[in-house]
Amino acid sequence: MPTTDPRIDEHIAKAGDFARPVLKRFRALVHREIPDCAEAIKWGMPHFTLGGKNIAGMAAFKRHVSVFFHHDEQPGGTGPFRQIASIDDFPDESAVIERLHAAVERLSAPKAAPRSKAPPKPVPDLPDAFAEALAVSASRERFDAMPPGQRREYIEWIADAKTEATRDKRIAQAVEWIGEGKSRNWKYQKC
Repeated sequence: MPTTDPRIDEHIAKAGDFARPVLKRFRALVHREIPDCAEAIKWGMPHFTLGGKNIAGMAAFKRHVSVFFHHDEQPGGTGPFRQIASIDDFPDESAVIERLHAAVERLSAPKAAPRSKAPPKPVPDLPDAFAEALAVSASRERFDAMPPGQRREYIEWIADAKTEATRDKRIAQAVEWIGEGKSRNWKYQKC
């Protein structure tokens, strides 16, 4: 016994005279070929699901009906299923059945293994001048407690200085911010 949704009965009843036979035929075909499917209204249109995942749907418009298959790999979108103006225009059943079974296969196909994440970037060595400044200000412990990304941002900012004067200025600023418990880019973080 198919799992039906009374809202789809209402949807079909409200459709135009030309659309009702097309919608009923597609619905019957889906239930015949995929007896375990369930019906649902999604995005205001009748859909057929398997295990809670969309397989196919249908929609009635003023002058035509469209049937569609989710995650369809066929070129051209819905192709011959896009504008069905009457029951006489209903596509060849074998083509519909083929697309339905292909949709079920895509759902049951094993998902590709997630790509492994790149290893985290290592934290660069602490420049001697920065290490000394942290020790003098007693901020080293607070710096070491920061997440690796925040430590890396400070170290790279200081190491990228082109002149010693710029490096010293950045070290002084970094020590002040670290003492206040701020990350390198604290100005841009939401509070």
